[in-house]
Amino acid sequence: MAMNHDKNSDKAKASYLEGAISIVVNTALFAVKFYAGIITGSVALIADSWHTLSDSLSSIVVIVAAKLSGRKPDDGHPFGHGRWEQIAALFIAFFLAAIAYDFAKESFERFGNKQGANFGTIAIVVMAISIVVKELLAQYAFYVGKKSGNLTVKADGWHHRSDALSSVVVLIGILFASKFWWIDSVMGIIISLMLLYAAYKIASETVDKLLGQPPSKELKEKINSAIQNLNLGDLRLHHLHIHNYVTHQELTMHIRLDKHMTIEEGHRIATVIEKKIESDFGMQSTIHVEPLYA
Repeated sequence: MAMNHDKNSDKAKASYLEGAISIVVNTALFAVKFYAGIITGSVALIADSWHTLSDSLSSIVVIVAAKLSGRKPDDGHPFGHGRWEQIAALFIAFFLAAIAYDFAKESFERFGNKQGANFGTIAIVVMAISIVVKELLAQYAFYVGKKSGNLTVKADGWHHRSDALSSVVVLIGILFASKFWWIDSVMGIIISLMLLYAAYKIASETVDKLLGQPPSKELKEKINSAIQNLNLGDLRLHHLHIHNYVTHQELTMHIRLDKHMTIEEGHRIATVIEKKIESDFGMQSTIHVEPLYA
């Protein structure tokens, strides 16, 4: 259990660092983008700046979720508080969807009014810097999310990626703005659709985790191989289910033992397996014993 505690502690620290870096960088980018948007009168630039600021807000969610999910199990929550990460990921998804709706609405209004924008060199420079910085932040968040298994950090990475892609769209639009008055409104709509897609990806993955997923074929094979290496006989493993609480996982499974075996011997074998699963996979397990008929 000490090993799991150390892993959770390292996971929380990595989440705090990713969130802190994201807040500082995104707040600075927001200020620069918003200034450029005001000067040019571009709804796409202003929308993109608020998208960037929303990254800072989602990063605050990352830090809060890491703090809450790192709390130790208590009487009211015997399996820990790890699912705060999934709740926070859903919050980020809904937040992205709300932003997408607002900017899509404004973009359609500007298109209907035939309202364009006057871009300049400052807009090109700002968007180019934004693309590079946001993609670097996305790569960092994906790295931390993959290493720690933190869904909220991974969701934050998608938020960074969507911002980088939206900046690409804006930059392309800027280059063609002199020929098409409607390019700013169209870019705003495209950014909104990208935000909606990012929200969908985050929400669908998180909901799948909350509803419960079967263990992968690879994990089943690893568990089966580890148990068979104990040389306890033909156990006929089946009905493997994993209950994922993020910072804590529970495995339930069935094994079949000789019907003439004593309860004491069956208990001993189940205990050996449980200790093996905990040491190799970091999961607590509950094993149901069934009689094996020849």
